[in-house]
Order: sequence, then structure tokens, then C-alpha cells
Amino acid sequence: MAARSRIFVSVADRAVHLSVIVPVRDGAERLPAHLDMLRAFTAAQARAAELILVDDASQPPAARLLADFGRAAPGVTVLRNDPNRGKGFSVARGMQCAHGSYRVFLDADLAYPVDEITKIVRELETGSDVAIACRVLPESRYLMSPSFFHYLYTRHLMSRVFNLAVRLALLPRILDTQAGLKGFTARASELIFPRLTVAGFGFDVELLYVARKHGLKVAQAAVHYRYDDEPSTVRFVADAVGMLEDLVRIRWNDWRGRYD
Repeated sequence: MAARSRIFVSVADRAVHLSVIVPVRDGAERLPAHLDMLRAFTAAQARAAELILVDDASQPPAARLLADFGRAAPGVTVLRNDPNRGKGFSVARGMQCAHGSYRVFLDADLAYPVDEITKIVRELETGSDVAIACRVLPESRYLMSPSFFHYLYTRHLMSRVFNLAVRLALLPRILDTQAGLKGFTARASELIFPRLTVAGFGFDVELLYVARKHGLKVAQAAVHYRYDDEPSTVRFVADAVGMLEDLVRIRWNDWRGRYD
């Protein structure tokens, strides 16, 4: 088990309404601005909110930024994985340390602007157990640099093929499993995350599969999505194979009763 480093947390003695969990892996150039935006969002909430950052064995520049931020900013917890454990492990770890009545995770690149968190929380407050961003709903909007269009178009096609496979094999009616903005009630979080086994790309599918297996209500919310960062190092063919392996693993886990 990775060592736990709880650097700083302070949300006074009030019950926490909202926990925001962000897995972080490097990205030191953009990190200061993104951390400030995240902290400004949680600090502006009318009810108590906490920010949990999970450093997934970042290189020293990003690791130092995260540690310093955790020491200086009230209402912030910084956890560190050593060695790198993957996004799924990082999110699950943050969720299991959260105290909020509602618990939302989003990607550190803030492709989903922080205000989109409010849409997810609204779905939870109105009766859903789980709420997920859905980029393919008609009301969703993309903002991107034209120079990234070819890359994003290819990634979009791969994502649609993967989501079709997921709908056929595991999750009918879930249109977008992979969006990096999802929220949970405290009860749903505590039911789902201890049962998860997949740390890679299939992590999102697994958590939704567990939610559906236990009869939880899943809402899909239209969002605004911005892509203005450099293309990632995603290897389309290799990662597609890994995703399909994860689908088989999820079905096998279910057959063995892992999600009961």
C-alpha cells in the first residue's frame, strides 16, 4: 500500500458538504494556475468544501508545488502515491479520504472548467446517486484549438467505438463512460470505491458497472469541455487493447462475486 502523506487539512469543525478530488501526475507548468482555480472554487462555496489532491508520484517540480500548496492553503489535503499507481487508484484513494456529503472528481488539466462541478452536484442534490459528465449530449459544447482537431477527431472516434463496446457488453444506456468529471453521494462513494480493482482506463467503466449492479441512479449531465492543452501521450492501439482487457476483467470479477 502506498504511503499516505496528509500534509494539511482544515475545514473548521463544520460538516463538509462537498469534496473535490483531483488526481495529479506532473504538469508543473500549468499546475499553479489550476490549483488556484480549484481552491478559489472550493473557498467560494456557501457550505463547507474540501479539496483533495492525489499526487500520483509526480516528478520533483510538480511534487514540490503540490506539497507547498497543501501546506499553505486551508481546506486542502495532499496525498502522495509512491510509486505511480494510476488514475483509478488515485481517485479511489481520494474518495476514501473524503468527508463530503457529495464527492466529485475531475482531471487536473481542468478540461472541464471548475464551474462544471456545480452541474454535477445539482444532479446529486436532486436525487441521483451518481452523476457523470456526458460529452455527447446535444447540449454539451467543445472548445478546442484548430491545431488539435485531427488528434481529437481520432481520439473521439476511438472513444465512440469503446463506448459502443461498453454499452453492448456491460452498460446499456450509458453514453459516455470516460469523461473525467464524475460525482457521487457519500453513500454511493462508500459503496462503489472499496469494490474497485481496475486502476487504468477501465476504471470509469468498473465504477459505473458497480453502481448499476447495486441499483444506484446514474444521471448524465451535459457539460462544456475545453481542450487547449498539448496532445497527450495516449497510444491509441495499445490503450484500446488495454481497455478491452479491462472489460473482460470486469465481467470476470462480477462472475466471481467481487462486486457483491
